[in-house]
Amino acid sequence: MANKPLNKWIQLISIPAQMGIIIFLFAKIGMYIDENYPNKNNIWFLVFTLLGVALSLYNIIRQVNKINSDK
Repeated sequence: MANKPLNKWIQLISIPAQMGIIIFLFAKIGMYIDENYPNKNNIWFLVFTLLGVALSLYNIIRQVNKINSDK
């Protein structure tokens, strides 16, 4: 029983790292596409970065809902 609150804290602490990694990877994919298929606005970098933000927010909401439902 004592491990349950600690486990929730570990899950909550790891969320910013997960968010950063997801956004970083999607931004790198966008930069790679823009370097290999150049355009004047670097649109793929913007699209993939925003997609990474949306995906990471979805992941955070899903994890927090799961933590709350485990109560």
